[in-house]
Amino acid sequence: MTQAPRESLIRARLLSFHAEPQGDDGYDYIEDGGLLIRAGRIAAVGDYAAVAAQAPQAKVSDRRPWLVMPGFIDPHIHFPQAQAIGSHGAQLMDWLNQYIFVEEQKFADAAHAARIASAFFDALIDHGTTTACAFCSVHPASVDAYFAEALRRDMRMIGGKVLMDRNAPEPLRDSPERGVAESEALIARWHGRGRLQYAIAPRFAITSTPEQMAATAALIAARPDLLVQTHLAENRAEIAQALSLYPQARDYTDIYARYGMLGPRSLMGHCIHLSDREAGALAESGAVAVFCPTSNLFLGSGLFDMARLKGAGVRLAVATDVGAGDSYSLLRTLNEGYKALHLQGQSLAPLMGFYMATLGNARALGLEGVIGSLSVGAEADLAALDMRATPAMALRAETVATLAQELFLLQTMGDDRAVAAVWVAGAQVKGAAPPAAPEAAHARRRGSSSPDRG
Repeated sequence: MTQAPRESLIRARLLSFHAEPQGDDGYDYIEDGGLLIRAGRIAAVGDYAAVAAQAPQAKVSDRRPWLVMPGFIDPHIHFPQAQAIGSHGAQLMDWLNQYIFVEEQKFADAAHAARIASAFFDALIDHGTTTACAFCSVHPASVDAYFAEALRRDMRMIGGKVLMDRNAPEPLRDSPERGVAESEALIARWHGRGRLQYAIAPRFAITSTPEQMAATAALIAARPDLLVQTHLAENRAEIAQALSLYPQARDYTDIYARYGMLGPRSLMGHCIHLSDREAGALAESGAVAVFCPTSNLFLGSGLFDMARLKGAGVRLAVATDVGAGDSYSLLRTLNEGYKALHLQGQSLAPLMGFYMATLGNARALGLEGVIGSLSVGAEADLAALDMRATPAMALRAETVATLAQELFLLQTMGDDRAVAAVWVAGAQVKGAAPPAAPEAAHARRRGSSSPDRG
């Protein structure tokens, strides 16, 4: 693990959100900014000259003309699916049976789990993601590998063992008693160590019996401090199967409500095919609907109606959902989100997209003030973005005149190559200095302080 210097000063263009962007409000942009990092946290932020005067002995890292912002946060991703990403030609239920359940059985092997954990975290860092909330497999060894790697890297990571006792191959099934007992042991072993947090993770209603759902409900009630993650209304065949297994429920959302799984700590992946009643139930409970556009398009699941859910008062987040999503990049995810919403006559404006991937997702995880912003006291998890990362991007960048245009370029053409540098708890874990002399490159930047909403 790279050790952060005790005190360092990053000079760059800085972007951070303090609220959902509305017109000119909600974000802070500093053209020549200074970010003072002390003991892994942000100690000061502001104009470079003013911040530098506070810490004359700090080591300065000049990252101009790059744009430095909080590291990306991914609130719905599957660690054991790293080698199933891009699997061809199936919708959700067939995809699970043909590819995912086959892949997840390998995670009974601790050595395999450890190898994939290392590669998985490498991929997150390469794409600028510094926090994720992940599903592990049913095997405690997979959770141990995931958290051990996160602890080694000093990353703020969230995860948990999936609970499933039916409609899966026997090696992937636990039982109501064993599932809860293993979860409790994993919580005791990992939750609160370093920057780690545990999430209770019933996979979805189809793979849990009523007995397991009831046992999980008791665990949730006993640990209200923990997040809960599951899947809801991703695919029409999934919905029909879930309702056939829980015929007493009014709808899919009601299944989770009956077992105490809806609340402000609940992350409900997908939420594509929801009735108005279900949207209202999510809003009333404070649960989060997680938008996974790349996955939804890849599996042919449907289009997330963000305007309707937001209008109903539902809290929202955005995520990659690897490995149904075919990229670890939240930039690529925002690109697909823009298209999915555009097909419905809606828009994902660039400022809104980057808000969702940083502060918005931090709020969804209950971590505002801890990660997701460049605020004093926040943990120094950062990403530097380069809108000239590829020749095609550099050519397009010649016509960029506003911050919003720059963000939209990054959103539509960016990927891991546009993530020029990454810091975790103040320690740089990806990237080097900009290739051009800072002053010369900075001088080429045109009008970036203009807050065009484009």
